[in-house]
Amino acid sequence: MSEIPSSQVNTPTPADADRRRAVAPVICYPNETLPQPNLATYQAARETAQKMDEVLVKPREASCFTVPAGQFFRITSVEGPQVGDLNLWNMNDLSERFFSGKTRALHGTHVTTGEQLWSSLPHLRPMATIISDTLGWYGIDQYGGSVHDVIGTRCDPYTGNLLSGEHYHHCCHSNLTRALADHLGMSLSEAEPHIHDVLNVFMCTGFTRNTGQYFMKASPVRPGDYLEFFAEIDLLGALSACPGGDCGAEHTSDTARCHPLLVEVFAPETEALSGWQSPKQNGYNRSHGRG
Repeated sequence: MSEIPSSQVNTPTPADADRRRAVAPVICYPNETLPQPNLATYQAARETAQKMDEVLVKPREASCFTVPAGQFFRITSVEGPQVGDLNLWNMNDLSERFFSGKTRALHGTHVTTGEQLWSSLPHLRPMATIISDTLGWYGIDQYGGSVHDVIGTRCDPYTGNLLSGEHYHHCCHSNLTRALADHLGMSLSEAEPHIHDVLNVFMCTGFTRNTGQYFMKASPVRPGDYLEFFAEIDLLGALSACPGGDCGAEHTSDTARCHPLLVEVFAPETEALSGWQSPKQNGYNRSHGRG
């Protein structure tokens, strides 16, 4: 039996409490009808794709990169275990950006090969498809932890200030803000509203069984491990090499051992994706019950 939170200690337990708890769960968004990516075609096209660009993201910093629709990008751990916070936007429209909450609702708390990253409303379409994950073997551990989560928001200076009163500037939110501002020639105040909840690449996380709190543990990632994507639309990405390193102890720190992350972009041969089309925006008519 889970511990009862202290805030509920004085709440009377109803006579039918056990029966209420025993009600079976129902999946909110059964995903069997989701359009399925042609993973075999993507993976075959990747085998002969040529490298077009690379960006080395420095520890406790972030960098931007671009990936045209129909190309691939890979995030690799180099030098040592390191987690990264990933933001994605439509390269041509920053209002369309990665929607971690809906991705979580459709696929689960952690994502891996064959699953997709979905964009924000009203667009709601696949932005990228995961085609390869060298940590796919990890699964779910005895604590309920797994890798590549869409439940953490990103470490940020506002929560840090709330909890400790400090002003720490190399958390992922600030890293991503600086990177986007520099890439687009914006001021920090213009760039910051575009920073959004992330895909925590390589991060090992879950929820505690007794209190339901978000936890992290040392990532199983090792040099050479990677997560690779197919760009379904034109993408602008920003990746932060988290100041927590492997996040085995803390996620906002100048003392944690940190390492760079490598982003590489690959273009397939001309005919490798014959017949493929970038997904259209969501088909809802946006009438919202009027007109």
